[in-house]
Amino acid sequence: MLYNGSEVIRDLEWVIFDEVHYINDAERGVVWEEVLIMLPDHVSIILLSATVPNAVEFSEWIGRIKKKPIYVISTVKRPVPLEHHLYTGNSTKTQKELFLLLDPVGNFLTKGYYAAVDAKKERTSKHAQSFGAKGSSHSTTASQDRAVWLSLLHFLSDRQQTPVVAFTFSRSRCDDNARSLSSMDLTSSQEKSDIHSFFQKSLSRLRGGDRQLPQILLMRDLLKRGIAVHHSGILPILKEVIEMLFSRGLVKVLFATETFAMGVNMPARTVVFDSIRKHDGTGFRNLLPGEYIQMAGRAGRRGLDATGTVIILCKSGVHDMGDLHVMMLGKPTVLQSQFRLTYTMILNLLRVEALQVTDMMRRSFSENHRDTQTHEKRIVQLKQMLASLPPLDTDGQLGDLLPYYHTLTELRVTTQALQRAVLESVSGLKALSVGRVVVVSNDQHCNALGVILQVSSDSVNRTLTTLILCEKGKEALGAESQKPHPLPHLYSTTLFIPEGPCSHTVQKLKLQDVSGITTKTQKVIPERIIDNYNKRQQPRFRLDPPGQAISTATQELLRLAEASPGGVPTLDPVNDLQLKGVDVVEASLRVRALQDVLKEFNCVHCPTFSEQFLRVQERMTLQDELDKLLFLVSDQSLSLLPEYHQRVKVLQALGYVDKSGAVQLKGRVASQISSHELLLTELLFENTLSPLAPEESAALLSCLVFTQNTQTCPHITSTLQESIDRVLCVAQRIGDLQRDCGIAQTAEDFVAQFKFGLTEVVYCWARGMPFSDIAQLTDVQEGTVVRCIQRLDEVLREVRQAARIIGDSVLGSKMERASLSIRRDIVFTASLYTH
Repeated sequence: MLYNGSEVIRDLEWVIFDEVHYINDAERGVVWEEVLIMLPDHVSIILLSATVPNAVEFSEWIGRIKKKPIYVISTVKRPVPLEHHLYTGNSTKTQKELFLLLDPVGNFLTKGYYAAVDAKKERTSKHAQSFGAKGSSHSTTASQDRAVWLSLLHFLSDRQQTPVVAFTFSRSRCDDNARSLSSMDLTSSQEKSDIHSFFQKSLSRLRGGDRQLPQILLMRDLLKRGIAVHHSGILPILKEVIEMLFSRGLVKVLFATETFAMGVNMPARTVVFDSIRKHDGTGFRNLLPGEYIQMAGRAGRRGLDATGTVIILCKSGVHDMGDLHVMMLGKPTVLQSQFRLTYTMILNLLRVEALQVTDMMRRSFSENHRDTQTHEKRIVQLKQMLASLPPLDTDGQLGDLLPYYHTLTELRVTTQALQRAVLESVSGLKALSVGRVVVVSNDQHCNALGVILQVSSDSVNRTLTTLILCEKGKEALGAESQKPHPLPHLYSTTLFIPEGPCSHTVQKLKLQDVSGITTKTQKVIPERIIDNYNKRQQPRFRLDPPGQAISTATQELLRLAEASPGGVPTLDPVNDLQLKGVDVVEASLRVRALQDVLKEFNCVHCPTFSEQFLRVQERMTLQDELDKLLFLVSDQSLSLLPEYHQRVKVLQALGYVDKSGAVQLKGRVASQISSHELLLTELLFENTLSPLAPEESAALLSCLVFTQNTQTCPHITSTLQESIDRVLCVAQRIGDLQRDCGIAQTAEDFVAQFKFGLTEVVYCWARGMPFSDIAQLTDVQEGTVVRCIQRLDEVLREVRQAARIIGDSVLGSKMERASLSIRRDIVFTASLYTH
């Protein structure tokens, strides 16, 4: 609606973002950001969430892009406080083993934790004695699981702690747990009759055959006993029946996956965690604090319960105390931008000229760190400072002053980089051993010779205890620099030689204080030197003459400096230290070349050189800062800009936009499609769908909405098989093109997103086969099949829209027929909430 400038938006006054932390969702968070950025100024916004730790940062971002004040209203206290327990029972005898771990005020009770550990330990040792050391097989685990659930639910039921939501992080485990409770009955006869009549009334709108689906019969049986299951594999109409019965208090125990905690406002008296580990699509991990808060927060009904109860089951053992502490008391995950560029977004923005793609990127939450206002203030300041500087004198001898400054800067930067590479290399560190003579340059010393006495063993912050030459009276750390270099920033290898009497200091140097490793070494007795030096730092020994070892070492360094005042030969990184990396070789050649070039400049002979050089330096420092800030506020610094150019290249190669960025017919079609826009547009323009019957088209397009891997192998018509091969071929071509244009995704990954596991199911459904029969064709759960067919209807609608843009009425009416063939029976029953 926003991209197409829909009329409705003009009359819109408020948009409510419920559970706004959903902006963290990797797949769909980007859509929320697009909406926030594009909503017109007259629309007011409300954002709700229980788990946003960086609410102020998030609000600042919204306030900045919307140019409006945002009010952050937060309640620190829950209206119904929670108590968190560990449960270790697994039989009638132990069913009361419930240990309080976190009280309503938020105190973590280690006493409760250790009591749970002891209870579990005592039982484990008894168990091992009575059964001998048999390995527990799967069946015993299942029966142990069942024993835990039975004892816990009887206990909660006796204490009137129902309704209970049991969060279980796998759909099959939800089903197994519910099935295993066949002996349990939690409802009175009055409740049974209420459940029965509501169930019959709700399902009366289904066709006769659909009422007999295995899932429906199973759930009817469970519901009568007050037990139910809620996850994405359950049929949508059943899910609604279960939600309604749950909110009426007729479902006593609900086994649900995490999605039940998102957006379903169905509080319970008690929440139970079957486990605290979940699979997040890449691997198993502990629940994050935000996820735990979101789910635990379902406990405690306002106005009904004084406190809500949260229980964590300890089936195989008690969870690690550190893990529990982090999960219960840790900070929820900080909201992070999931903003990314999609082809649809780019095409829509190129089409609608009101907002540029770069504007969209600049306003996204991912660029929130760009403090443009502060930068712009500083830019104005710097421009004024530069304008007020006196003009540079670059006449006569000073004609080559600027090139001299640039050469010098490059030499300094290159030398530092080279030195860093040497000091980080193995051979460089090996050369920095006791007795090595080094050149020291830092705040206190400038090109002073020193000899290494000790090297610390800490590889991260390595320090070198070094004896260094200095002037008498300047030994103390922090003393002002030695004979100041007339221009300290100039490049010079001239060694420091004291003008007056010579002295020495012993200091711990960092690696970056060493500006050169010389080819010279000295014989030193480090312990003696260090002890003697430390002793003379004490007030009563301060006037003692230095010991023999120190005097010898200092005299030796002074002799070396006086023998070659222009600089002692240093170890060559390439020839001496054998560093053959391209960077090092190039840098060391460049340093030599720049040193030679420096000798040829005239400006250094000019009498006013030093003051003019300082002026250049001041001007250039300001100019550098200005350039850096101008880059930061420009579009060039946007982190997604390179990817934007790559994606535009793909769109140009496929003919969706022309060289000037104007959207072509193919681009207009793609901009109407919400996902997999490139593949679908290419298939349309290659007429892949024209030889197919309506039901075959629907079956083929199911690959765009089905995301699971399935074991069953589809049996399909030969025309469909050919079309599948064509789809894979087109996907491969797009994948290769994307890679050639520099996009990081591999062609294999691009092709792998299209899964054909439900083609046969959709084909048979579109040809009128009853739902009970198509459920037999696949191992995919009924709810997932329904969701897939519903989303397929959206795709068919988009293709119909695209056919209208192209002017292909035949394809349009074929999509109409395909849509009608799948919109029937249980898959498209109207929601109980609206009817």
